[in-house]
Amino acid sequence: MKKTLLCLCLLAFTLFQTQAQSLKSPDEFLGYKLGTRFTPNYKVVDYYEYVTNQLSNAKIHQYGQTNELRPLVAAIVSSQENIDNWETIRTDNLKRAKLMEGEPSGKKVGIVWLSYNVHGNEANSTETAMKTLYEIARPDNSTSREWLKNTVVIFDPCINPDGRDRYSNWINQVAGTTANPNPDAVEHNEPWPGGRANHYLFDLNRDWAWQTQVESQQRMKFYNTVMPHIHVDFHEQGSNSPYYFAPAAEPIHDQVTQWQRDFQEIIGKNHAKYFDENGWLFFTKESFDLLYPSYGDSYPMYNGAIGMTYEQGSSDLAILTAEGDTLKLEDAIAHHYTTGMSTVEIASKYSEKMVDEFGSFFNKAVSNPKAKYKTYIVRGTNHPDKLKNLTDFLDNQKIVYGIGSSSKAVSSFNYLTGKNENAGVQNGDIIISTFQPKAVLVQAFFEPNTFASTSDTYDITAWAVPYMMGLDAYGTETKMDVKPAKYTKPQGQINVGSKPAAYLLKWETLEDAKFLGHLLKNDIKLRFAEQPFSVAGNSYAPGTLIITRKGNTHLGSKFDDIVKDAAKKYDRNLTSTPTTFVESGKDFGSNGVPFLNAPKILVLRGDGVSSLGFGEFWYFMEQELNYPITMVDVSDFGRIDLSKYNTLVLPSGSYGSALSGNRMDDVKSWVRGGGKIIAIERSINTFAGKDGFSLKTYATDADEKEANKKTDEQKEKEALTSYADRSDLFASSRLPGAIFKLKIDNTHPLGFGYPDYYFTLKNNSSRYAYLANGGNVGIIEGVDSYVSGVAGDKAKERLAKSVVFGVEGYGRGAIVYMADNPLFRAFWQNGKLLIANSIFFVGQ
Repeated sequence: MKKTLLCLCLLAFTLFQTQAQSLKSPDEFLGYKLGTRFTPNYKVVDYYEYVTNQLSNAKIHQYGQTNELRPLVAAIVSSQENIDNWETIRTDNLKRAKLMEGEPSGKKVGIVWLSYNVHGNEANSTETAMKTLYEIARPDNSTSREWLKNTVVIFDPCINPDGRDRYSNWINQVAGTTANPNPDAVEHNEPWPGGRANHYLFDLNRDWAWQTQVESQQRMKFYNTVMPHIHVDFHEQGSNSPYYFAPAAEPIHDQVTQWQRDFQEIIGKNHAKYFDENGWLFFTKESFDLLYPSYGDSYPMYNGAIGMTYEQGSSDLAILTAEGDTLKLEDAIAHHYTTGMSTVEIASKYSEKMVDEFGSFFNKAVSNPKAKYKTYIVRGTNHPDKLKNLTDFLDNQKIVYGIGSSSKAVSSFNYLTGKNENAGVQNGDIIISTFQPKAVLVQAFFEPNTFASTSDTYDITAWAVPYMMGLDAYGTETKMDVKPAKYTKPQGQINVGSKPAAYLLKWETLEDAKFLGHLLKNDIKLRFAEQPFSVAGNSYAPGTLIITRKGNTHLGSKFDDIVKDAAKKYDRNLTSTPTTFVESGKDFGSNGVPFLNAPKILVLRGDGVSSLGFGEFWYFMEQELNYPITMVDVSDFGRIDLSKYNTLVLPSGSYGSALSGNRMDDVKSWVRGGGKIIAIERSINTFAGKDGFSLKTYATDADEKEANKKTDEQKEKEALTSYADRSDLFASSRLPGAIFKLKIDNTHPLGFGYPDYYFTLKNNSSRYAYLANGGNVGIIEGVDSYVSGVAGDKAKERLAKSVVFGVEGYGRGAIVYMADNPLFRAFWQNGKLLIANSIFFVGQ
């Protein structure tokens, strides 16, 4: 027996020595020293596969792939014992989070998740991910072996491979054999759109909560099967900024626990020890707050983890800083490597405490959540499409909800009115209790007014789901028992005759627009109602699609099949009429029932255009509306024959060179002849105040003078404000993303499908006077239009009596002005119908 045991020990030692000697470092595997160039994503994946194939205490998991078919992988590393028991460790953790029934049965093991390169051109972190994996996993590293006895480390080497390869391929092409640190050099000036964003040009670090992008969707499915105790997001910032690490800056959401705050402090002090030893500068508690719930630090915080952002000054390969030092890629790697290792060290040291506090977070969530509103009620009378969007969102977040039955009225906050009133549960309502594992996330998503300890925030400050999705909803301080249930959307009904004169479909949600786009792509001719009408005993609102047999005879019997199949595909309620003679309103042959010309859409991209704004429109058209567009670079716009298109989309940006002189004259002539421009956010400044256009910042010079007039007392106060307090002067003008309630003219084609109000997410204070000659479709009536989020008094006053969504008639064409972007980050669901209206209905 002793001999057998000795043999086993010798075998294990021999295996350990062999692995330690044979495991190649990144430098050895790649054939070049880390920091001398940027590594293509496929080689990073190759290295991760190599390490996990070499070591029995490491495994690789492919959790998805990108739009450009690059793999999304993560390595899981720990002691051999922990890897062998990984399934127990993982499920024990889900039990602590109350996401799985039962009690933990194994030992307490901390889980650290390190995420690299969410922004593709912040590329040094993926290089670091290879170095850190090697040092953590290296069998002869006695220090990391000790850490791994009670810690599992998950490495996600590149969250955004498409963006990273866009950047790394470019810089490897333009950089010389010797890096040029001169900031003027081409290698420090990326071409549009840069590598920051993913394939559709979305910022994935703003998408953790909303999960609109395929990378986020797949990552969060994996994340929710683990629920780590620590999550670190590695980033880069300006080259002249020293390294940033936690503790985070204010505002920190009041749902963040004292333990989470304290542990950030513990980790930060450990980082500081190593940075001080090396003489590296750093800063903490500045710039990067924990409020907006969709970051790689805040979202994990709201899910019980210690979420942190680490920011390294951007080096490219090497760059000369303002202080005269040369920051090299190898320096950046060293800094990120140090904080990564320091994080795992502290996680191991506090592993048991960390696991206990994680469990306590969820125990409090289910028994005594920190929440003003104990229950949220979403009316079952909301459109089924909207309820489906809501419940899909809740399901993705692992938020529990139930289906309500009638109950007595209780004092409740009405999201639509902003007032408290008595309201009870009605049959079919969606009920969300805060007494559940994801209680903190529920509060973050649903609270009407986000708590912010300071107005100086890094991002938007309002996002409540009822406003985002356009839902009739309530919040009540009364606790209600909620039995978990799943929402089943009623199936669309096709109630049509054998050979109708026309098919009819009400225009209410984006799904109706998808149906319309499908018909147009299949060469179906149709009309739409600009006024209410009734036929065959039923009433229909403006926007109703009228699909007449007349005009579609070229399709023969295929006509009926195409329409009905589309209704089934998009789960629509389709009706029909045997006659085009209406009981009220206009007959279908009237000139007052416009024929809908299929949009032929040209959208500009390139230098001067917001890559994010363009990406949001591109994604919407291709992935959501599924309707074709032609994308053209601004630099090529001058050669484009506009007669081939009837719609020109200008995403947010500056178009001074593309739309000036003779080309602007061409565009004006094209619009007068029936063309349509859709100008979004900053692009509307191409027309504001310019000759020939009615859009202005103020209606008259007197209005502008009055709005900008300062009293002598105000001037004196500003002049005498101390240097230290001067930043406070701007607080009243700040508008970092707040919600305003617009008055909507839903008789205008741009407003079809909406009630007489719309909640807009406003993240700029640009104001425009009511159009003197045009449709003021969405307006801010006064300061009381403000609903939620950080908005200074001066910003509110400035925006009073202004147009947000308007249409200027221009000859036989039109210009749609959108001061706010309804497609912002693709999560503001209720705005998407505005874009569909502007594409399909306006200017017809």
